[in-house]
Amino acid sequence: MSSIAQHEIAQQERPGSVLAQRVDLRIHLVGARRASSTSPQCLKSRTKTLTGVHQAIAFREILKLATDAFRASKMRFALTALGMVIGTASVILVVTVGLTGKQYILGEIQKIGTNSVELEYAAGSTASERVLYNDFLTREDEKAVVARVPDVLYSSPVIEMHNRISFAGIVKDSLVLGVSPEYQRIRNLLVLAGRFFDDEDDITHSKCAVVTEPFARERFGSNAAALGQTFKIYGIPFTIIGVFRESVDDFGQSEIADETILIPCSVARYFTGTENVKQIYFSMNSMEAVPGAADKIVGIVQSRHRRGSIYMAQTLKDLLTTAARIANALTLVLVLVAIVTLVVGGVGIMNIMLANAHARVREIGIRKALGATCADIRLQFLSEAVIISLAGGIVGTLVGLVVPLAVHFFTDYAIPISIWSVVTGLTAATLVGILFGTYPATRAAHLDPVEALKYE
Repeated sequence: MSSIAQHEIAQQERPGSVLAQRVDLRIHLVGARRASSTSPQCLKSRTKTLTGVHQAIAFREILKLATDAFRASKMRFALTALGMVIGTASVILVVTVGLTGKQYILGEIQKIGTNSVELEYAAGSTASERVLYNDFLTREDEKAVVARVPDVLYSSPVIEMHNRISFAGIVKDSLVLGVSPEYQRIRNLLVLAGRFFDDEDDITHSKCAVVTEPFARERFGSNAAALGQTFKIYGIPFTIIGVFRESVDDFGQSEIADETILIPCSVARYFTGTENVKQIYFSMNSMEAVPGAADKIVGIVQSRHRRGSIYMAQTLKDLLTTAARIANALTLVLVLVAIVTLVVGGVGIMNIMLANAHARVREIGIRKALGATCADIRLQFLSEAVIISLAGGIVGTLVGLVVPLAVHFFTDYAIPISIWSVVTGLTAATLVGILFGTYPATRAAHLDPVEALKYE
């Protein structure tokens, strides 16, 4: 007879054992029925109370048996729970990596200018109007929008010119953009050397320019060497006062090319000979105000021009939404892959519990012979499976949280932690324990007690 079976018999024969408590409960139930034969409501209340006590004692007995089984085979319990530790930690780490990637992507997109609205003329509504009329934007449109839309913080026109500029005898086509000083804030431009032109330069029509980093390196060798150099646009000399670059590489999707020269828009107007501008940028005080402000801006500008003229307002809000959806989808796929690890751990739990039930056949027979029901046996083995799974889930959760917390503690970078990843990991671990522990528990519960007692 195994030690667990002997423990079971000794437990049942002890005066204060669960079996003795069950006998006392039955005696109390019989006494309650006799004493309350004339009061059915009182009998029902007492019976319900005693039944609840019986269930509590039975569940406590099952937990004690499960604890004894774990103590008898600690190594097997630890190795079985290891799969759940790895699976739960994988779920949390995958969600953390997904959130970190999402945060990084959205942060990079926001550097381009998610609060900005780009307004441009899209031509007439009919073919004849597109041939006869060019209803371009003007600086007066910019002033009207700034006066009527309170959410606008900064605004800047874009006057585009192409000119052949000579440097050290080398003539090359260059893109020249006339912009206002606020253009730097709208487009989040980083000044690498020197400075950006200011309001005074714009008011005084200063012949100054800022150039891109590739332009400065190709023409002069370095950013510092480009400062103070002069070149001519349509025969008028300009002095380079700064070198800049975009905060994020947009792969040529913006109006700024690799070799671009920025000059004050007040000076650029003299070269074009017109008040027309190619684009107007508006920067809002928040990203939430962008959609409503874009509609207002289009309405204001259209009211100032021909009825058939079409103006388009482009924002990055749709790009942000799309990027967030893509990041969430990738995170979900990675979580599903991590849950496969949990399922593999669940298969391991099922195999161990099947072997456990096979090794404890005689113990099951003794329990049934002493009055344990199929439900008691099923609950005992199912509880063991859930405890193993949940214990592994808790340890895996701690392991999964250690990495981002350690990064945050030892560095200045804060990795986002989602409480839902913890909830998902623990819930998945518990469900895996229930799903993969049900079959071994049911198989153990339906063993024939007579055959189980004969088993060697």
